[in-house]
Amino acid sequence: MSSITITAILTAKPGREEQLYQELIQVITPSRREDGCIEYSLHQSLANNATFVFYETWESEEALASHIESEHYNRYRQNTETLVEKREVYRLQKVDI
Repeated sequence: MSSITITAILTAKPGREEQLYQELIQVITPSRREDGCIEYSLHQSLANNATFVFYETWESEEALASHIESEHYNRYRQNTETLVEKREVYRLQKVDI
């Protein structure tokens, strides 16, 4: 089975950009330490500082499921609930040609 890439696009509520950023950076290190994590990086839009993008690659569905069930992931979701205006998540599979 091939790896799974997640692109999660988060838009902060107006005036909550810095708070959201502070919460997002806390989930990076523990996520990178998880079994099956190939890449876990956070990006911020140059055009709109309220837009953040997580780019993640996981070895398998099992690794991704374990991440979603982790304590740090659930804490991040709970802590950002009131800070996020919009969330788009894409589960992607690399197209090899």
